[in-house]
Amino acid sequence: MRILVTGGAGFIGANLVHQLIRDTDHQLLNIDKLTYAGNLQSIAALSDHPRHEFKQIDLCDVSELEYVVATFRPEAIMHLAAESHVDRSIDEPGDFVATNVVGTYNLLRSVHSYWRTLGEQEQSHFRFLHVSTDEVYGSLTASASPFTESSSYLPNSPYSATKASSDHLVRAWGETYRLPVLVTNCSNNYGPYQFPEKLIPVVILKALRGESIPVYGKGENVRDWLHVEDHCRGLRVVLEKGIPGETYNIGGDQERTNLDLARSICGLLDEISPRSDGVSHDDAIIFVEDRPGHDFRYAIDASKIRDELGWKSMQAFEQGLRSTITWYLENRKWWQSILDGSYRLDRLGGPSS
Repeated sequence: MRILVTGGAGFIGANLVHQLIRDTDHQLLNIDKLTYAGNLQSIAALSDHPRHEFKQIDLCDVSELEYVVATFRPEAIMHLAAESHVDRSIDEPGDFVATNVVGTYNLLRSVHSYWRTLGEQEQSHFRFLHVSTDEVYGSLTASASPFTESSSYLPNSPYSATKASSDHLVRAWGETYRLPVLVTNCSNNYGPYQFPEKLIPVVILKALRGESIPVYGKGENVRDWLHVEDHCRGLRVVLEKGIPGETYNIGGDQERTNLDLARSICGLLDEISPRSDGVSHDDAIIFVEDRPGHDFRYAIDASKIRDELGWKSMQAFEQGLRSTITWYLENRKWWQSILDGSYRLDRLGGPSS
């Protein structure tokens, strides 16, 4: 199968293309704008692979997008390209509207125009998989039931609002234009290649560098954690078995408060990479002012994808956390190049201002 992956140099996208190349015989065209979060080093091992091609493309460049879709002639789209960090969306919401809303709109139009040229059988086999987030559902109280596919949309941040908008656009193209679309909403991912502004790598790298480890508020906010390898397996299952027009929630069923998570990471680092002074890493945890509109709790009910498509999370959280910490310890060059900015020299077109 020829699959066009958008955002394939980002965290989840890079893990997805590695898994697809490793475990399938699909032909991939990987497109990414290479914003600050896109990292060619994350896919460097695939640079010469005969079934993987990378192109630097902005979804807001309509003519280039239409050309790539028409010439590659994909049989499926896996749309992961997005601005994704809530803190950045608060400071620069326009970037999120441009990429997440306008970019998705441009992709839908380009893909629909191409899809209309296909024969009836090719059209019926075609799939457009849109990858979204549980944050579109808003916030849960401590005792509330987890989000299901029928939960109301109540986004609270510019990031989640733009992802909600893109979800609605995709569904509209499915209903109005009959494009065979699928939508997934996932819980918080963790694992290799995650950009160092996210919570788990922040804790790991701050600890390794002997810096204070910031935790918002009192650390009581709860997240449901999903290993990125499990998520990518789920995306593949939805692409292969999902019913067009349906939504599938993908969650890890591993809820932790942010403070408990930070302490768990510090405990593992005490064992794997202890401080030279013998003090526990969690001594560096500090509480900082909470961010605006900080959702209290996310949790996913993944029973639909489990019961209908046969997927389930395989990675135990403690083991997944340990393997993630080990990956960051063994790949210092990868994250150090991000922290010092040198990774941006590796992208097409030279350094970014």
